[in-house]
Amino acid sequence: MKHRVIYLLGPEQLELREEPVPEPGEGEILVRIRAAATCGTDVKVFRRGGHPRMLRVPTAFGHELAGEVAESGPGVTGFQRGHRVAVVNSAPCGRCAYCEGGRENLCRDLRYINGAFAEYILIPRRFVEVSTHRLDADIAYELAALLEPLACVVHGIDVCDLRNGSEVLVYGGGPMGLLLTSALAVEGHRVVVADPNPGRLKVARTLGATDAVQVVRDGGEAERLRGLSADGDGFDCTIDATGVPAVWEDALGCVRPGGVVNFFGGCPPGTRIPLDTTLVHYNELAIKGTYHHRPSTVARALDMLSRGTVDPRPLLSAEAPLEGLEEALRSMMAKKALKVVIRP
Repeated sequence: MKHRVIYLLGPEQLELREEPVPEPGEGEILVRIRAAATCGTDVKVFRRGGHPRMLRVPTAFGHELAGEVAESGPGVTGFQRGHRVAVVNSAPCGRCAYCEGGRENLCRDLRYINGAFAEYILIPRRFVEVSTHRLDADIAYELAALLEPLACVVHGIDVCDLRNGSEVLVYGGGPMGLLLTSALAVEGHRVVVADPNPGRLKVARTLGATDAVQVVRDGGEAERLRGLSADGDGFDCTIDATGVPAVWEDALGCVRPGGVVNFFGGCPPGTRIPLDTTLVHYNELAIKGTYHHRPSTVARALDMLSRGTVDPRPLLSAEAPLEGLEEALRSMMAKKALKVVIRP
């Protein structure tokens, strides 16, 4: 039996291939994909033709997925045919110092899986043991496919170590910024979202933003945004979800003394920003980078999705078949779509 799978070949080069459906080996499972979701990382990888950590071309493409177990290999006991599952895109080793210290996102042997834009995907043993999660019968596949990005958001908020009712400025109204907005609002924080796109600001308000402010691209408005905090002295926390270096600079200029700056969005490799050492030192700022997710944040994200604590439906702009993937990515590039559900 054969199935269809989309490969990334290079910058903005996709190919729909037909190849044999893989057979699961010892400890592996075969998942029939019912829904996959596009994301900002997919757009970056599509544009650049690769990713320094996650994949090398040519390779099967996509990493946000949910589906059902089609077949289990020898030795698999936790999953059987028909089980509804979501699979997150990395699996830590569980043995290195970082894993033992609860920082599995920094695992020295963190492995990644790609191939969500396909009809079937083979899940390796480590991913079966660590990164595959049973789904309740009433959670829609398209929502379950968002488990991975929501887990990243939960980890990002953990890193901020916020007090109850904090004021948070989120830069970026893309999918990750909007998920951050929703999760922060659910926790009772006052969230202000800054983005150039009015449509995205409208979605931010529906997801719980206290205010949503239109800004120009590429930063330069730190003073104006700082004044939107309750006392004009800056926000308790600023989070960049754009991955734009100029916006990282603005994020540093909008936080109050003693506040936290979270560089959540990844910038292009090799980029730099100037750092006002006086500001950081005398205002005692905490500057933190955030990467990926941990098993504990995946578990919490799954609970949030299962209970409907966070409802990411407003992020799902459209649906498309495998053949529509490139159009979906280009729609995101043009800021016409937030996320597109791909139905194999």
